[in-house]
Amino acid sequence: MIAIMKTNNPVSLSYAQSVLKDRKIESFIMDTHQSIFTGALGLVYQRLMVIEEDYIQAYDLLADAGLEEELCRS
Repeated sequence: MIAIMKTNNPVSLSYAQSVLKDRKIESFIMDTHQSIFTGALGLVYQRLMVIEEDYIQAYDLLADAGLEEELCRS
């Protein structure tokens, strides 16, 4: 799996997962507990992960959905 998005914005994460789910692209959020543990400090970002084969398609979908600023470039 590869990180496609790093953020502490739960709305962006939920929206991104919804966009990907509509196109049948599996995703997984990592570092949720660590991010919550650090609280408002913002030291640890949550990562939205996809499989490498879906990365390009997922990146394009999320960029078109207006999330380009939060996406990771590989």
